[in-house]
Amino acid sequence: MSMMRKFSWMLLVVGCGEEIADDEGKAVKDLVEDEVVAEAEKEIVWEKDGQEMVLIPAGSFQMGDHLDKMKNALPVHEAKLDGFYMDRHEVTVGQFKRFLKQSGYKFEAVKADWDEVEQWSPTDEHPMIFVAWNDATAYAKWAGKRLPTEAEWEYAARGGGVGKRYPWGDDKNVAGDQANYKSIGGRDKWEESTAPVGSFEANGYGLHDMAGNAWEWCQDWYGWDYYSKSPVNNPRGPGKGQDQVLRAGVGAALRTTCAWLTAAAPPSE
Repeated sequence: MSMMRKFSWMLLVVGCGEEIADDEGKAVKDLVEDEVVAEAEKEIVWEKDGQEMVLIPAGSFQMGDHLDKMKNALPVHEAKLDGFYMDRHEVTVGQFKRFLKQSGYKFEAVKADWDEVEQWSPTDEHPMIFVAWNDATAYAKWAGKRLPTEAEWEYAARGGGVGKRYPWGDDKNVAGDQANYKSIGGRDKWEESTAPVGSFEANGYGLHDMAGNAWEWCQDWYGWDYYSKSPVNNPRGPGKGQDQVLRAGVGAALRTTCAWLTAAAPPSE
């Protein structure tokens, strides 16, 4: 799938990760047990931030770029994942504002200057953009969740599709009807801004905007050679690094997930 690992030139600050402590992992696990019934409902609403979340089933897939041969997305390799829940939409401006108000967190990326945010995401229903990785992880921690691993993100973005270039298939010519992508026509009317979340149809797992609209932070450190040595089961990225992974569009945003349904604790960075 042609969703290259990139780092946004629009970011002002790139955060540094901290290892999740055991007590924090237990807290997330307890939250998950409170939120998720034994039958693993396909859709839930996360109480803290009001975000709709959908169940991404356990499974395996061929991770990496097997079509365009991008060097930093090779080699293609198998990844097996436990089931997890993921936000249906990117975190909105309105949700992020509520987080700032309730937590007192100081927005790191633009130093509380909202001019650029409002230019590209003008309403509370648009995705929250220009967030540093520290901003994204702070929001996730406040909500009692975490960022998805890169493997989780790619698996979820594929929507159950196998061997397809985009979440909707292989045809780039219909991108304007499927995603906010360079305003090339169709349903894409947002040439000068992001699109409000949910403006385009969901993928096979019920997730919106997994292509186009905004880049999304992942939990992993970036490692140029990690794909060549990634473990098969629940890969978590390199143990250390200088930058974290972004996937999808432009103007760094965030989407969260909750702890693995079969894991004792969420993975560390």
